[in-house]
Amino acid sequence: MAVPLPTAWFNGEFMPLAAVRVSPLDRAFLFGDAVYEVIPVYAGQPFLLDPHLDRLERSFREVEIRNPHGRAEWEKIIGGLVQRNGGGNLAVYLQVSRGADVGRDHAFPGSHVTPTVFGMVSTIREPHPDRTGIRAITRPDQRWGRCDIKSTALLANVLARQAASAAGAGETILLRDGQLTEGSASSVIIVEKGVLVRRPAGPDVLPGTTTDAVFVIARECGRRCIDDAITVERLRGADEIWIAAATRGLAPVVVLDDTPVGNGEPGPVWQQVSAAFDASRPTAHSGGKVP
Repeated sequence: MAVPLPTAWFNGEFMPLAAVRVSPLDRAFLFGDAVYEVIPVYAGQPFLLDPHLDRLERSFREVEIRNPHGRAEWEKIIGGLVQRNGGGNLAVYLQVSRGADVGRDHAFPGSHVTPTVFGMVSTIREPHPDRTGIRAITRPDQRWGRCDIKSTALLANVLARQAASAAGAGETILLRDGQLTEGSASSVIIVEKGVLVRRPAGPDVLPGTTTDAVFVIARECGRRCIDDAITVERLRGADEIWIAAATRGLAPVVVLDDTPVGNGEPGPVWQQVSAAFDASRPTAHSGGKVP
């Protein structure tokens, strides 16, 4: 399990994580009225930073939370968290709520309320244990209708992930109206005859920064990649199933609902594409710098 590291960012300053105090009237606490983003860091260097910040800015627009920082300021906050927590392989968590008002009212507060900004860093296990293959289960997708927003209102995701944990599985793959949507905390890619397939973008799935990068790399490996609806039957009949997430990377599902996927081992397409994906990440010798 990732362990939070000591130095956090809270409303304009770096401080010990244990010293952060949030008002019980904060709208994140009362309503889940907040958005978040997670940026992976390898060898002290943020990976896919621009796509993650693009998605954070999109979340602000969709829920009408004022962006409290410009792009350069976000980069400095992220870089400061990385440096103050020792670099290495990390996950930077950023959360912004609409702020804390003087009472509890569903309507947006006035301009006197400023967003609450919090950032912390956790370790990433490398290599991640998922890389050897995971078991997954399927469950109905009971989330709200705007899953394209990276909101902190994650109770349905929590329940789905707990179902996986209780079943001894590594992820729950969600189904709605006979179609694949995504995982409880991941995107899903299937492979059919060497072709990578993911569900098209829409309000029922989160835009996948990791899957976007995987598709770019897979095409460079000579693989065809398409966005297409994936029925339950198509999912269960896939040659390979992968999950993709910022801090888990690209992991093969080898058993789905107690049935082996393919031959029950990580497949050859995964082996090719995941090796190229891993090679694209920053390393201690890649010469990059923390912003």
